[in-house]
Amino acid sequence: MPQTGEAGHGAADAVVGGGVPGTASGGRAADTPAQPPVISARAGATPAQAGATPAHAAATPAQAGATPVPAEARRQGVPTLLALVIAIVAGLALEAAFPPTGIWPFAVVAPALLVIALWRRSLRGSFLVGLGFGLAFFIPLLSWLINVAWYAWAALAIAEAVIFGLFAIGQRLMLRLPGWPVAVGCWWVGVEAFRDRWPYAFPWGRLAMSQAQAPTVRWVSIGGPTLLTFLLALAGAALAWLVLAPYPVRRRIVPALCFAAAAGLVLAGGLLPSGAPGAGVPTAEVAAVQGNVPHSRTLAKQLSDTDVTGNHAAATEQLAEQVKAGSRPAPDVVIWPEDSADIDPSTDPYIYATISDAVAAIDRPVLIGTLLQNPLRNAGQLWLPGRGPVAIYVKRQLVPFGEYIPFRSLISSFSSLPSLQPVNFTAGHRAVVFHLGKVRLGDVICYEVGFDNLVSSEVTAGANLLTEQTNDADFELDGQLGETLQQLAMARIRAIEFDRSMVVAGTTGVSAIIAPDGALISQSRTWQRALLEERVPLLSNATLAERLGQWPEIVFSALAVAALAAGLASAVAERRRSRGGRSALAAGDNTAQ
Repeated sequence: MPQTGEAGHGAADAVVGGGVPGTASGGRAADTPAQPPVISARAGATPAQAGATPAHAAATPAQAGATPVPAEARRQGVPTLLALVIAIVAGLALEAAFPPTGIWPFAVVAPALLVIALWRRSLRGSFLVGLGFGLAFFIPLLSWLINVAWYAWAALAIAEAVIFGLFAIGQRLMLRLPGWPVAVGCWWVGVEAFRDRWPYAFPWGRLAMSQAQAPTVRWVSIGGPTLLTFLLALAGAALAWLVLAPYPVRRRIVPALCFAAAAGLVLAGGLLPSGAPGAGVPTAEVAAVQGNVPHSRTLAKQLSDTDVTGNHAAATEQLAEQVKAGSRPAPDVVIWPEDSADIDPSTDPYIYATISDAVAAIDRPVLIGTLLQNPLRNAGQLWLPGRGPVAIYVKRQLVPFGEYIPFRSLISSFSSLPSLQPVNFTAGHRAVVFHLGKVRLGDVICYEVGFDNLVSSEVTAGANLLTEQTNDADFELDGQLGETLQQLAMARIRAIEFDRSMVVAGTTGVSAIIAPDGALISQSRTWQRALLEERVPLLSNATLAERLGQWPEIVFSALAVAALAAGLASAVAERRRSRGGRSALAAGDNTAQ
């Protein structure tokens, strides 16, 4: 693996650059004009000059004996302005790796460009490079948040970019180490683990989540998104090593082989088992109802709770008519989206009756999305014909600026946003699996699909079918599909990770039914009523990713911390050696004088 050879670089630069104490550039010659100038051995001194300074000749062994600096260590990074441009291009490229653009190889190219931009940067310059990368990445990636409030978009994008800027200093320190491409791969895992938890617990933009349609994606069944992120970043770092390797060509052979091996390993994910069910696997008929929402450019006009519930009830009754007519098979379970009943049915007789009539018409279990009061909770509520609501799953991971308002008092001083959500939601605390005959249904709600531990907890609790209830209407008002398609990609990756069929039900779309291999069996368009129904396998085997749980993230993050500590120790040691070298040169110069 690569070695930067930075030890002694500061002292060597002092000799090569002519900044030796005692010269005019050092500020002493002007004070003592009678002193002969010191001639560096690298300054092209003639024999006569060398013989004219015998006193100094005795003082230069430390200088003459300085450890030679390899060519790759002397090689400087690109100029700061160009590095910033490269970082911005890298951020934009990474954003293009995600839906709706979806150029998945850019998830390797972007980490490579970030390494090149950070190469031999100062710590301050590294922060600027990381900040530029983060802004270029997160501002367009999260542009759909403009539909909620521009300052929510700005606050989230800037916070995430600052995190990248600070962590970029750590990656720069890691580039001093032998084997730094491995350290860079661990760095990406560590950064994503941090962002998943602080400041807003926001998992958007993980490298792995750009790979739903790539041959690389099957690695998630082995080590989850964590392993895939590591492999993508490792391949990108190896590519950067190849680009940064010095000439002649023979010195690029090892970097080229390492990049070929890393890239081949990433692409080998396409050779892993596909997750196709075998013969005799039980199946279930599942239906997703997309009732649609009144489409308006203003959020206030869009919210018509009774209309939304009525739309989903009408679509379910339409499905019931088709079943009675024999044009569709009877489903084993029907799934409504998040917020399909925004009014708590227990507090509103009209909403209760509307849902009850629809459930009676289809005569099958229906999982609705509702807001429960006292306390306020976002829940998936299971209704049975003739019995009404019998069980609930309460959303555990709440959305910042949506279900709770960070810095509520501060934002209230200049915005009416907190008034749209005057009371923070209360989070649930446990996984819930709904037992419906042979179906064991595990539910996650919207944003939760991005969190490894939440989805895995449903599978560990016994789910043989997964569903994601979602409501993306707020983010689609201006026609953007970024949030919707990015979330759908996450659901496809979860299906592969846990070898489970998955049903995505959205109020406005995109709704989808996903096979265990991540393939879209069926999907809807946005802003229309849709009924999706398919027969899917009910699998209960445990993938290696499920068995490993969070251990890959823990191990890679621990290695990243260790690499950071080693890089920091190397930087401190080099600074001490550089100061020692300058002190030795100064002492020798004083002796000669």
